[in-house]
Amino acid sequence: ILWFEQQQIRKRAKRNSEVLQLYRKDAFSDTLWSEEWYLRNPRSLKDADLLVLPCWAQNITGNGIVVTVLDDGIEWMHDDLRKNYDPKASGDLNDNDEDPRPRYDPSNENKHGTRCAGEIAMTANNNICGVGIAFNSKIGGVRMLDGPITDSLEARALGFNHKYIDIYSASWGPLDNGMTLDGPGTLSRKAMELSIKEGRDGKGVLYVWASGNGGHRDNCNCDGYASSIYTISISSITSTMMKPWYVEYCASTMASTFSGGLTLSEGKVVTADLHNECTDQHSGTSASAPMAAGIFALLLESNPSLTWRDVQHLITWTSNPLGMNQNPGWTQNAGGFWVNPSFGFGLLNAMELINAARPHKWKTVPKQHICKTATTESNKKLEDGGEVDILVSSDRCENSSNEVMYLEHIQVVMNIDHTHRGDLEIWVISPSGTKTNLLQKRPKDSSSEGFKNWSFMSVQTWGEDPLGTWKIIVKDTVPITPTSSDEFLKLSTAELNSILNTPTRISGTDYAPTYSTKVRTKLESARYKYLLRQLKEKEAEQERKWQRQRDRQLRKWKNQYDRYPYY
Repeated sequence: ILWFEQQQIRKRAKRNSEVLQLYRKDAFSDTLWSEEWYLRNPRSLKDADLLVLPCWAQNITGNGIVVTVLDDGIEWMHDDLRKNYDPKASGDLNDNDEDPRPRYDPSNENKHGTRCAGEIAMTANNNICGVGIAFNSKIGGVRMLDGPITDSLEARALGFNHKYIDIYSASWGPLDNGMTLDGPGTLSRKAMELSIKEGRDGKGVLYVWASGNGGHRDNCNCDGYASSIYTISISSITSTMMKPWYVEYCASTMASTFSGGLTLSEGKVVTADLHNECTDQHSGTSASAPMAAGIFALLLESNPSLTWRDVQHLITWTSNPLGMNQNPGWTQNAGGFWVNPSFGFGLLNAMELINAARPHKWKTVPKQHICKTATTESNKKLEDGGEVDILVSSDRCENSSNEVMYLEHIQVVMNIDHTHRGDLEIWVISPSGTKTNLLQKRPKDSSSEGFKNWSFMSVQTWGEDPLGTWKIIVKDTVPITPTSSDEFLKLSTAELNSILNTPTRISGTDYAPTYSTKVRTKLESARYKYLLRQLKEKEAEQERKWQRQRDRQLRKWKNQYDRYPYY
């Protein structure tokens, strides 16, 4: 006997795994499955995958979860939606009946809700259209956008059967024209608060909201729906992992999913369409929000005990910024999270969400604490082209029932008088030094109404300690003119309203910092490689430019020599 060893049973997996099979073009019989690039990642781009397919491989498909689309109605008798349609999650608030089917006209303008619903719950393997992200979830629709819209109507929609519905998907809001300032009215706010308090047996419904399509001249902090602490504001990224032209700059954006861009190479989204048809032309943040709603349906199926705040924490910790690093604007806050005003915390990652939320691993976050801190500085004056700094000291409500150590949302509530609202920029700097742009200049906003008790919300200081001095900066971007008066703008009041809670732990593990460290290292490395590649490309272009100049000069000399050989 030359050698012996106790043999152990080892685990081996066949390489033709179910996950890999799902990535194939013919994995499903649905006619447009091969066009659903945002699920299959045929581009083979690293970190450009929502990782939905590994969830399906574990039989997580949205079973038992109810999602309702608040929109212009849904064509529920569509062959790709009928199987998953749920009448209990549906209604028509425009015509006051139970049938949410859209109004048909030659323009097909009321296709929006049907398209959003299809992304979430199209039936799999039925030879029609595509595959919904949560293809075994129940889908409903509330028709509420095809008629006069009031606060009362919106409240009825936002609270529709809130003890039955798990997720509301909304791809609408105030006009994205760069001049509108609007949000939920008194009744709508009450409806959302009630649904958060009573929905899902007290765990709170999820409101998934499209961040807006106003582009660089708008800001979704002027949209009180997308910037509510109760909504999960979703932005877009193209198939090439670049920022689409319509994405707004916004401190309240939590995460991103895929959507279309300006060119044909930046593919759009496959879904159901009116008249029992299919489309591959859905786009905008309107397409990104339902995509996120479908992912959250998978998440809630995997762990139904998650609260609405659990889900927001999971988003901050598991969203992936790595594939987006070539886009400007990424900063790391003092809590260790990478965040971008265009994309939030990064691309949603369905498998990471579910892995982090495993019932044996996840511990529900503590009760929400709200610590309000008012400034003692008021009635400050701001001249044209000037700047006002307001200091707000926070003791994080120590020695009280609202004592906090770990930031979630911050809300800066302001009253500002100004004759040209679009000239203003507003920043907030946390005690840890994180600088957040709450509002950038909006050239089209010429309103003289200013801001009346308006709440600017940010998630960009998530995980930080609020203790210390906060600085709010209000800047007028218009140059000083000879006719300026120091009474031109008056800042009436400013209040820092921090929505906070105590530190969160996951079964004794330090999941969030570990993930953040990994992301930081990879992001910095990727950013360095990107900048190095850009530098090399710039040098190569300069070399090519010099080569072209030299060739032109040589041709010129040759022509001169050919004409005057003895010159």
